[in-house]
Amino acid sequence: MQGTENPSAWFEEWFNHPFYLQLYSHRNRDEAERCIHTILSLTELDRKPCHSVSVLDIACGAGRHALEFARLGYTVTGNDLSPFLLEEARKEAANGCLNVQLTGCDMREIKEQERFDLVVQLFTSFGYFTAKEEDMLVLQRVFDALKSGGWYVLDLINPIHLERTLVPHSCRMAGDLTVNEERSLENGRITKTITITSPAEERLNFTESVRVYAREEIASMLSETGFSLSTIAGDYEGSPFEATVSPRMMLFCRKP
Repeated sequence: MQGTENPSAWFEEWFNHPFYLQLYSHRNRDEAERCIHTILSLTELDRKPCHSVSVLDIACGAGRHALEFARLGYTVTGNDLSPFLLEEARKEAANGCLNVQLTGCDMREIKEQERFDLVVQLFTSFGYFTAKEEDMLVLQRVFDALKSGGWYVLDLINPIHLERTLVPHSCRMAGDLTVNEERSLENGRITKTITITSPAEERLNFTESVRVYAREEIASMLSETGFSLSTIAGDYEGSPFEATVSPRMMLFCRKP
């Protein structure tokens, strides 16, 4: 078994590996349903006819959220860089007879113009890149893809809560795989080194590294892009954001 030693490109290899879904199988449909219910309620898009609302799910992965939007009747596009995860999403859509458009490109290269009523970027799928300017480019791509009055929901880790609750090391089982995870919060990034050991004692190493944004910094970036920040939720149930206790920082923004 071989792994990657290049953290700057970690998302290209790790998200395209079959073990990724096995390690994160606890991210289930119930959680996705709660998250989507909160998004539709806080944006009040649940008051509009479903078929009239177009949704883009950035970094959609295997389609947990995109497929739930489709089940509700929304017009959905899911985008991801990983061919493996997109194929999993296609199979799930076919099994459920769901109509979802799936596209594969880097989030910095999304070219849509004024097409969507809602863009969602969920479960810490922002901050992958080395330079902050690249994250700003993603925000600009989202802004361009939205119709006037459209919503952008950006779901991030709450850095204050993360610092208080960070577990430096953990070990767990994922099926027959032993998973050791080492975590550190340094230089504005949360980095997790994952060592996967098979029953035959073969080892595979991966790294996840995500830039962590304070509320004030990401709010300033959104404003600079042109967004108006409406509200911040602290979890997938839509609880009000509290800096010291909320695990998530879900920013609800609108394009004028």
